Amino acid sequence: MAQKGDQLDRETISCSICLDLLKDPVTIPCGHSYCMSCINGFWDGEDQRKIYSCSQCRQTFTPRPVLVKNTMLADLVEQLKKTGLQAAPADHCYAGPEDVACDFCTGRKLKALKSCLQCLVSYCEKHLQPHFESSQFKKHKLVDPSEKLQENICSRHGEVMKMFCRTDQQSICYLCSVEEHKGHDTVSAAAERTERQRELEVSRQQIQQRIQDREKDVKLLQQEVEAVSRSADKAVEDSEKIFTELIRLIQKRSSDVKQQIRSQQETEVSRVKELQEKLEQEITELKRKDAELKQLSHTEDHIQFLHNYPSLSQLSEPTDSSSINIRPLSYFEDVTAAVSELRDQLQDILREKWTNISLTVTEVDFLLSEAEPKTRAGFLKYSCEITLDPNTANTQLLLSDGNRKATFMSQQQSYSSHPDRFTDWTQVLSRESLTGRCYWEVERRGGAIFVAVAYKNISRDGDLHECAFGFSDKSWMLYCDTNSYKFLFNSISTPVSGPGSSRVGVYLDHSAGILSFYSVSETMTLLHRVQTTFTQPLYAGLGLDYDGDTAELCKLK
Repeated sequence: MAQKGDQLDRETISCSICLDLLKDPVTIPCGHSYCMSCINGFWDGEDQRKIYSCSQCRQTFTPRPVLVKNTMLADLVEQLKKTGLQAAPADHCYAGPEDVACDFCTGRKLKALKSCLQCLVSYCEKHLQPHFESSQFKKHKLVDPSEKLQENICSRHGEVMKMFCRTDQQSICYLCSVEEHKGHDTVSAAAERTERQRELEVSRQQIQQRIQDREKDVKLLQQEVEAVSRSADKAVEDSEKIFTELIRLIQKRSSDVKQQIRSQQETEVSRVKELQEKLEQEITELKRKDAELKQLSHTEDHIQFLHNYPSLSQLSEPTDSSSINIRPLSYFEDVTAAVSELRDQLQDILREKWTNISLTVTEVDFLLSEAEPKTRAGFLKYSCEITLDPNTANTQLLLSDGNRKATFMSQQQSYSSHPDRFTDWTQVLSRESLTGRCYWEVERRGGAIFVAVAYKNISRDGDLHECAFGFSDKSWMLYCDTNSYKFLFNSISTPVSGPGSSRVGVYLDHSAGILSFYSVSETMTLLHRVQTTFTQPLYAGLGLDYDGDTAELCKLK
């Protein structure tokens, strides 16, 4: 009884709007009590209709009642607060806009605790009790409160859909199974749910396994990022040290040259000044001798003249000036020329090696290799500036257009001797080495040409199988004639079909071991693709067979 009285006290002193203990309690004409601020706020929303209602019993009032504080209730609330009594218990919470309301409650509805799939009704705790107490509800399926219970009703027959048609993949009621779905593969919704539940569990296992795999991949990628960063930091640090050493070395050599020039300058100037002083002393002596002879020539006493003449007429030995060789403005110019030559050589080395360094940097690829481009625009992203190396050109090849064009000449060209020169075959290699991803195009004019890539250590003289493109394991070559192609590697020839074109595109992915040749016109057509492993940097190669034929590395940027 005490517990029931306690419950009654809670209901008496709780506001049905805020569900908290009454604050400044007021009692409206129907007898229900509210917090003054709560009922005023509720009625403010009804000002437009000028009809005011009780939120519990829905009785209406016109005009708006005047509210007066209920002092007895206020005293009761204060006394009960002192005993530690708090707000109404949770099971008396009312349904808000986001809640599922009890369908059996009248007036202000309480929150639903469960929904019944058989009754298609949502119940609060009080109205749910029969489902626990009466045997006729024992088989009813209770689920968490849902506002979508009507979706379980067949729109055609108004029956609960307890079956599933596998033929049409839709939920149906029993009447549907004997009418429009007659003869279909139908099962109970529970059986279909069991089957789908098994599939769901398999899917979840697959998803969870994929999550684990992807988490491992993410962890590996994070480790890769850290490794890339460490490697990049180390490369930057080491490169700075190396370049600092190079700069220091060049500065040291510059200082040595300057010191040698100044030392030689001092030696030569000292030697010249010494000779200059001797000459000046000789001039002074000769002037003095000339003055004495002049004075003697005016002596009237013949005996005195003859007596002094022998001693005055004798001249001292002249200073040797035969070593004086005046070379205006050409004393240390040979040094300048030598330094200029060194600069040019360093520039050539830096240009070649810088290309190697740059390509090596761009070759760094820690992820899966990118797919080969599909369009010419995609290939052009990897276009590289390539020039031909005069030191490798056969003497019957004339290089022009900035060493990008090779022409077969009947007369030999006056190239200097060089160990890199092809002597037996009319071929030439590029100056730049090729690593990473590269793309270039060759324009053919005349007869047949050879478009190739080769290792730098390919032989430069000897028989066909040593140094000709495509006849060893050190070079790959596409033979391009007016209307035919063939591919050669290690002396094995492979016929290649494709549209004739004066331009051939070459795509290289060094790290992936891909070498592809394309016929380039309005569209690009794959002629031949090689998949291998490249063990060294490659060099682009060109070869010509007939007088007047040309092959040119095209400018693509």
